[in-house]
Amino acid sequence: MRRQLIALAALLGSVAATAATPWQQIHQPIPGSPQSIGSFANGCIVGAQSLPLNAPNYQVMRQDQRRYYGHPALIAFIQRLSQQAHQRQLGQVLIGDMGMAAGGRFSSGHASHQTGLDVDIWLQLPQTRWTAQQLLKPQPLDLVAPDDKQVIARHWQPQIDSLIKLAANDPDVTRIFVNPAIKKQLCADAGQDRTWLNKVRPWFAHRAHMHVRLRCPANSLECEDQPPPPPGDGCGAELESWFLPKKPGSQPPVKKAPPPLPPSCQALLDRHLL
Repeated sequence: MRRQLIALAALLGSVAATAATPWQQIHQPIPGSPQSIGSFANGCIVGAQSLPLNAPNYQVMRQDQRRYYGHPALIAFIQRLSQQAHQRQLGQVLIGDMGMAAGGRFSSGHASHQTGLDVDIWLQLPQTRWTAQQLLKPQPLDLVAPDDKQVIARHWQPQIDSLIKLAANDPDVTRIFVNPAIKKQLCADAGQDRTWLNKVRPWFAHRAHMHVRLRCPANSLECEDQPPPPPGDGCGAELESWFLPKKPGSQPPVKKAPPPLPPSCQALLDRHLL
């Protein structure tokens, strides 16, 4: 039996190693002037920085996964946003995944987060700091009702509106992805000031967090920005289309093979994984 367990462990270890991407073998940032390279879903980063893990206004979850690296612009944004949230007494900002030490593709969990310009921020704002155990194994608060059409009223707080609005009004932010039901609630709550809603885009999942994406930094010449969102607040027919029934016979999208890396990212891998 012991021999069988050892063999099974070896097999599982082999499967895990196969599933890992080369980027997970790079444990320290690549030295150099900070450069985000490629697109958010196919890129890498040179000169990434680690988000300081001990800070008064935010807490970093799942630190054991080492997904707390990003471009200095992302580090500055997180510090800026959490300071603004503290000044408004919104609560502690909970930071989820950013990127890996050299960016690049994850084995699972994210298609983007590859250039050091994306961060997941949970839509929970605890008034007291979480314990180390809570941060290691955090429990997300699902804000969306089982019918996927609205938020759960008892879980929704005005502070959530305020946090998302603060992030959207930051000049470095280009997009914020949330569940369509969350976007619907933001549209209902917004009142007359609606310009910031343009950056808030509905997307699958994202039931407990917002995914914030920054624009390409000015000195990252190989970074590829997305086209700007369509004009308007996105609260009309565009949003309602997310709640329409699926057409009969529609099939889920076929998962495609990853595209070739940008040449600079491939060269980075070739140099650092010899």
